[in-house]
Amino acid sequence: MSKIDSAKTLPQIRHREIVARSRLFKVERLDLTFSNGEERQFERMAGGNRGAVMIVPMLDDDTMVLIREYAAGTHDYQLGFPKGLIDPGETPIEAANRELQEEAGYAASELHVIHTVSMAPTFFNAQMTIVVARNLFPKSLEGDEPEPLEVINWPLCQADELLGRKDFTEARCIAALFLAQKWLKEHKSHA
Repeated sequence: MSKIDSAKTLPQIRHREIVARSRLFKVERLDLTFSNGEERQFERMAGGNRGAVMIVPMLDDDTMVLIREYAAGTHDYQLGFPKGLIDPGETPIEAANRELQEEAGYAASELHVIHTVSMAPTFFNAQMTIVVARNLFPKSLEGDEPEPLEVINWPLCQADELLGRKDFTEARCIAALFLAQKWLKEHKSHA
């Protein structure tokens, strides 16, 4: 296995400019000079860098809680894990417990950060913290969803069937499933 050089020199940003904006997004153009003298323009989504969380809620050692919600990008309903933005002043754990209550109607007395993932880092500066939630109990908070979300219990032992569904396609959910399976195997419940 070769050693990866992580001490590479970052390109110099000569100029940055917002070139498009909507209610939700800003597109920023960067004029860059690389260490070898090459110059390029890149565009990226400019974000607030608040971060987000995705929760893998476990009702017991083999039952995950999923939600089904409308996905505007694909104009259909998708199964996935509860998720949302981290509010100002919140830790990822606090945000995870809040989102879990808003979207699935549960709170957790045991929450564990297991990994942080990014989505298309060439274009986005967005990170999502994956959290496993255990020792769930019913508790709801009002969220910002336009309609009630369907809550579905799914056996972890049937993860392959979940992966085969046409409505479980979000890459971050798939990554969270694999990361949670590995973490749960290493951290068996002692209940």
